[in-house]
Amino acid sequence: MGYPVGIMTAHLYGAMPMSSSDNPRLPSAFDGPDDSDVIMDLLRLMPRDLIFSMRFLGESQLRLQRHFHDFMIAELTLAGITEESHPLLHAFVERHAITLRDFVFSGVSLSRQFRVEDIERLTGDTTSLLRVDIWDQLRSHVETAQRQFKAQLPELPNLLSGWERPGAVEETGAVEEKRRQ
Repeated sequence: MGYPVGIMTAHLYGAMPMSSSDNPRLPSAFDGPDDSDVIMDLLRLMPRDLIFSMRFLGESQLRLQRHFHDFMIAELTLAGITEESHPLLHAFVERHAITLRDFVFSGVSLSRQFRVEDIERLTGDTTSLLRVDIWDQLRSHVETAQRQFKAQLPELPNLLSGWERPGAVEETGAVEEKRRQ
């Protein structure tokens, strides 16, 4: 049994985030921190902003990478550039073979995109089960991202100290001192 030649992945894209001021009837994901609001906004925007695109995996990636590797070695050899004269040529060729592979697969992926309605029609999903599954995944990933950010929060002041304006440290210290009093 061979490896799958590709899978479909979903991506959310949008021209511009809409706010409630653009249309007072539409709730905005940017008005507050409530993750259920943002998920509902994403679901509402799904018909417009969600696309499914192809992604090649496994043996297909390796096969195309090998093709570009062999192609570049042959072309460089014809130009008089060999591993004997350039000992690090292998690393150069590997890096560029991966770049060319990704270029090809990205181009194919971008030219073959499907909207959620297309996928539902192709799969016969008349119950919108796909949308429910996507909603569940969005909710889970938003919660995970928020937990990870909160876990890193104690380290952020040190990380962000280089971004402070001059004198902000003294002001922050004074504000904290007033809070303690």
